[in-house]
Formats: sequence, C-alpha cells, structure tokens
Amino acid sequence: MERQNWWRRGLAVGVVFLMAGCAAIEDATTPEADGKPSASASAGAGDGAAADGSALPGIPTAEQAEEELTGLKVAPHGSMSGYSRAKFPHWASQGENCDTRETVLERDGADVEQDPQCRAVAGKWTSVYDDETFSEAGDLDIDHMVPLANAWRSGARTWTQDKRKEFANDLTHPQLLAVSASSNRSKGDQGPDEWQPPSKTYWCTYSRAWVSVKATYELSVTEAEKDMLTEMLDTCTP
Repeated sequence: MERQNWWRRGLAVGVVFLMAGCAAIEDATTPEADGKPSASASAGAGDGAAADGSALPGIPTAEQAEEELTGLKVAPHGSMSGYSRAKFPHWASQGENCDTRETVLERDGADVEQDPQCRAVAGKWTSVYDDETFSEAGDLDIDHMVPLANAWRSGARTWTQDKRKEFANDLTHPQLLAVSASSNRSKGDQGPDEWQPPSKTYWCTYSRAWVSVKATYELSVTEAEKDMLTEMLDTCTP
C-alpha cells in the first residue's frame, strides 16, 4: 500500500513539472505567434547610432570599401545644369503615417516616442558628425551621405525620376542618417575632399558609407575625392 502511495505522489509531481514546462514554452512563443517580436527581441531596436556606424544599414567593412573604391569610375564633376532637389522626391511615405525622415529618426535615436502621425515627440540622439547630443527632433536634419547635388553631377542626371526618388529615400544602404542641423548644413553638397566630419573618429565609418553608396549607384568620383577617401579609410583600425 505504501509503495502504491509513493507511486501516486511521484506521478502527481511529474504532471506538475510537465504542465509548468508547457506553460514556460507557451510564454516564450506566444508574443511572436502573430508575427510581432516580443519586448526582449525588440529591445535593441532604436538604441541609437553606434559610434562605429553599426546603425547604418548595409555598411561594408573597410576592406570591402577599399576594394569598391578601386572599382569606381574617376571623372571630373559633371554639369549642374538642370539640377533641382525636386527631381529627387523626398521624404517618401513608409506606411503607417510615417515618412522617410521619421523612420530614420526612430532608427537612429534612443527611447524614441512617436505620436499618432509618426512624429518623434521624445527621444535622444547623438550626431555622429560632431558628437553633439539632442533631445528635440527638430534640431536634427536627415543627411544624405552622398548629397543629391553631388549625385547629380556624378551620374544621377541621367537617371529616371523613380531611381532618383529611390536614392533620396534609400533605407537599405548607408545613405541616410540623423545628424545635427548645423553639421548637415555645413556639409552642404560637398564631397569628402571638401568637407569631413568634425569628429575624426567618424572618418572611417563616413568613408565606408560614402564609397558604398557611390558603388551601389555606380556614381563616379573625382581624383581629389578618391584621394581623400583613401586617407579616411586609412583611419580604420585593423
């Protein structure tokens, strides 16, 4: 009789452990059952641009950038005749009331809060060009790594309007980033030979991103531009 009771108690304990295990598995998988990541899975999103540029999408290694740079066409700047920012439509809709600007602000910031119109109403941002920090989205510009006017005179003037729109709103390659309005306006449409980020620690990332965009869109570089990009890539640590 005693052995039978021990057997029954053991069976009961086994059932309790089995049910607890099933509950744990359900808790771990249920949040993603509808295709939405759990809070822990998405905790890294929107944590802000890392100093090494890891928040920029599609950025190559220094070695890859050096190889891409050697393959770029070297040519003088082309004509600015016919150029207009309106020929590079931006900021395009990205769905759910968001446009490209708001999407980049959310990606590059930390603790970003958006209103129902997708406008960033709170958050923290570090401008990698000059190491300035901000808590107001209005103090930031979305910089085109390769400026629209630079792209125009290095090949984009022959593109279709659709391709120029793609270029101006490219979230797949390292073409867009949130930076201080002052640094973006200081840069203007200048190439790396004419303007470099004041924060020299960002030169490595900047040159890798610039080369990647030019290679992706088959844009040319000037001789001076190529020389400066080579110098900037030399700042990358092995």
